Amino acid sequence: MNVLIVDAGGRGNAIAHAFSRSEKVKKVFVAPGNAGSEFFEKCKQSTSISSIRDFEGILKFSRDNADLVFVGPEEPLSMGLVDRLHEEGITVFGPEKEGTILESSKCWANDFLNKIGVPIPDYKNFDDFEEAKEYVADYYNSGKGNLVVKADGLAAGKGVFVCDSVDEALFAVEEIMERKKFGDAGKRITIEERLYGIEVAFTAVCDGRKARAFGHAKDYKRAFDSDDVEGMRNFNIGLTKKFISKKDAEKLFKEGKLVNPNTGGMGAVSPHPAVNEEMEEKIMEIVVEPIISKFKEIEGKTYRGILYPVIMLVEENGEMIPKVLEINVRECDPGAQVKLPRLKTDMVDISMAVINGTLSDLEVKFSDNWCVGVCAISGALKGREGLKPGYPGSHYTSQPMEGIDEAMKNAILYANGISKPDGYQTTGGRVMTVVGIGKNLDEARAKAYSSIEKIKFPGMKYRKTIGLDVSD
Repeated sequence: MNVLIVDAGGRGNAIAHAFSRSEKVKKVFVAPGNAGSEFFEKCKQSTSISSIRDFEGILKFSRDNADLVFVGPEEPLSMGLVDRLHEEGITVFGPEKEGTILESSKCWANDFLNKIGVPIPDYKNFDDFEEAKEYVADYYNSGKGNLVVKADGLAAGKGVFVCDSVDEALFAVEEIMERKKFGDAGKRITIEERLYGIEVAFTAVCDGRKARAFGHAKDYKRAFDSDDVEGMRNFNIGLTKKFISKKDAEKLFKEGKLVNPNTGGMGAVSPHPAVNEEMEEKIMEIVVEPIISKFKEIEGKTYRGILYPVIMLVEENGEMIPKVLEINVRECDPGAQVKLPRLKTDMVDISMAVINGTLSDLEVKFSDNWCVGVCAISGALKGREGLKPGYPGSHYTSQPMEGIDEAMKNAILYANGISKPDGYQTTGGRVMTVVGIGKNLDEARAKAYSSIEKIKFPGMKYRKTIGLDVSD
């Protein structure tokens, strides 16, 4: 069969790679993909589809070329692409639009999870700017701890502010609701207690009735390693457009005032070191299965596709309790890049079992190997438009790249944002995820880092501590 992956980044290329390993697959098209979509045998970038929002182009290409369509990102899912493909009689993997509310509204999702008894942080939803600010001030004055502020709607993974102070929390509220950094996604916000524990990117596949665990990863969200004062200094200078001396940066760092921003992910490790078989079963029982069953029972909605709850394992009375930080309705990123190389079960079999409602007849297996993925990003760089802070802030693109072929010799390369007009160039903030595979964590980590060191481009930045026991 021929498969079409609707995606533009590293996650889509990892999904395409998984399908390409199936003997049942002849060709894998990635649309719109990027120049790295052809790194793998059988895989080809489909340039006739302009973007993940090009529904007419996707429909036409699917009718003419694909036996199965797999929709990767949350945006086309929430816009109803799966519904449109169903209407055309096209076989497609992914949740229908009604199921995407679990990700497209964090306020709704918190209310739903609270109603069905799935453990979550204490929270409160707001649609009034002044009320939200007053709540933040009162919360910190009471000494209860720290907060997390989230835009209600889709914000490309950037609408979450994990705060260490009242100033950071107030800044987050202002960014989302007053300055409208995320547009309509910030009309409402949810403010949650900040939990401390072990974060897990956990995924399951669901056919509307049955769910199967689909692997897990440890995700590293902060842009900089915890001791990378110089990296944070450059980012803050680019962000604020104000010079900060090294001495002042050290002082701000010690005071916890040097911004180390959250990102969509700077790297990942799979399997998650803290998730054994017993914990996997607990997460399925306490989180995944109630969401799927109650979504049908209470809301009258059937969920088919990948369910990706972000879990915080919190110790309570000597027991680790999985609490849901948020729900996603698609594969994780960059978690997919370290999970899927370990997948042993045929990706076609999994997809068709979800579509046909036969997951109960299928066992999903992963290898015992370890994968470590490190993201090369567009960092702080001074150019024609002055100093830009780099990902996740504004960044320069079209930077020439070297060393990709050398890096491929000992690692898997999943391109997040590259083009090849005349040699490889950067096109985005996250540029490349370099994945090392090994029989243990150290071997996988060594392969990832020895390979990423071969890649060069102006402003390139990556974390040095992915896979080490550091705060993420």
